[in-house]
This record gives sequence, C-alpha cells and structure tokens, in this order.
Amino acid sequence: MSSNETYLFADEPEPENKQPHKEPAQLLLDWLQRWRKPTVSAREIRIYGPCSIRDRESTINSIEVLVRHGWLVPSKPSRHDRRVWQVVRRPIVHPTVAT
Repeated sequence: MSSNETYLFADEPEPENKQPHKEPAQLLLDWLQRWRKPTVSAREIRIYGPCSIRDRESTINSIEVLVRHGWLVPSKPSRHDRRVWQVVRRPIVHPTVAT
C-alpha cells in the first residue's frame, strides 16, 4: 500500500454550492414574470413578493429600477394613497433588468 492514498469518509462535509447573489430588482422581475395580474401595487409586492425585498425601502428601490428599465409603467390608481404599476410582458425566456 502506498502512503499517498486519500480516503473519503461520510462524516466529511460536502463542498458548498453557493448560488450567486441576485440583485433585489432582478428578484422582483423574476417574481413579476409569475404574477398573473396585469398590474401590481407596492402593497402587493410587500405582501406576496420575494422575502428579501419586503421592506419598504427595498421595494421602492427595486420598483424604481424596473421603471427605469421599462419593466413597470406607472398607472393611475383607484385611490389617492395607492401606487400601482402596469407589468410589461415581453417574450423573453429569462429576462434581466439590464435588457
């Protein structure tokens, strides 16, 4: 037997496969692709959206990025204290914010 042999044991931890961190705006865009309604409000995003952007500041910042890139269009709300956006649907398989 050679002394250079290496053995793998079951108690050794497996190497971690970390997924790359996604930007909050990209997470929101991915979530909006599954959103069935034609419009979305800030309140709906904070309730039903991705957990990492449910705080007010992250929600508003992500919405502003998507508005700048044309994925959300401001819409007139039925109430003066609501903010509503029209979701833009494009025939793209994996949409990105930079597109």
